[in-house]
Amino acid sequence: MTPSRTPERRRRLARPSAALALAALVAGALTATPASAAPGAVAWPGSSSVTTADASGVFGSDLSGLQQEGGVMWGAQNSGKLWRLVPNGSGGWKPDTANGWGSGKSLRFPGGTGTPDDEGVTVTGAGSAGGVYVSSERNADSSSTSRLSVLRYDVSGTGGTLTATREWNLTPDLPSTGSNAGLEGVTWVPDGYLTGAGFKDASTGAAYSPGRYAAHTGGVFFVGVEGTGTVYGYVLLEAGGFTRVATVSSGMAGVMELSWEPQANRMWVVCDDTCSGQLRTFRVDGSGAFAPTAVYKRPSGMSNLNNEGFTLAGADECVGGSKPVYWSDDSNTGKHALRKGAITC
Repeated sequence: MTPSRTPERRRRLARPSAALALAALVAGALTATPASAAPGAVAWPGSSSVTTADASGVFGSDLSGLQQEGGVMWGAQNSGKLWRLVPNGSGGWKPDTANGWGSGKSLRFPGGTGTPDDEGVTVTGAGSAGGVYVSSERNADSSSTSRLSVLRYDVSGTGGTLTATREWNLTPDLPSTGSNAGLEGVTWVPDGYLTGAGFKDASTGAAYSPGRYAAHTGGVFFVGVEGTGTVYGYVLLEAGGFTRVATVSSGMAGVMELSWEPQANRMWVVCDDTCSGQLRTFRVDGSGAFAPTAVYKRPSGMSNLNNEGFTLAGADECVGGSKPVYWSDDSNTGKHALRKGAITC
């Protein structure tokens, strides 16, 4: 969000009208894989304890999407900023002070224009060396108009501003939604998992065949739309084109974050305080579609926060059957935006 706007929890008052929201839901439901078979919600599968994972007052409000990449944490902040975080020595994270990252870096659309309202962040199998990908719901300089885009950034330089090297503007392909209820989460799922699991390409009705597509990062990007609670899968071509290959109903009132967990071959779909912090996991089922496998309550030791980001540590951090997970609180409750929990592994 722009600096003049209030955090997500309060600005939800500006969500689309009931008629617009209904139209979007109907349009999405035409092709969405239903989530009616979702199991009942169960307790969080790990420690009930949650602690803060940042120093007081570091980020302010609007920290949204998270992506842990080994010893680095990427964070998207709605004001058009990307953070590179490193371990703080006490189990949490702090801004990297090297290469101009100390206060985060400002993001721009291709050509150096505009201010992306960035909500989600992810990397591909190439890691951040292959670019950091950000989901944006609009240009904050034209905040009344949706611009549902995935943007790629080269993060190897030292300058304080990053200009997107590629934009995939998905707006024409997605149901209409309010400009402040668009793309929230983004994650990348490798082709190897999809083909091995028998994933069906919704654009063809046949088994997904990566070779059908030109160069495309070796995987599928999944994006979550807040206003409809729907997840969409796209092959994003290196040359700039895209094809929608999946539409999945989350079964929740909204989607705030997506996170692929390679260790368990599952996609996490996350809601905020709108859904009492519920999290759902999805895998490809026997029909070739992503289907819910579990519904989890938030850890009992965490209040119902405005969490818009979620990421899991890698398998290398699985010690004694447990590994860290992290949430980002858009409202910066108690002057802390990052929190740390644990999950069985």
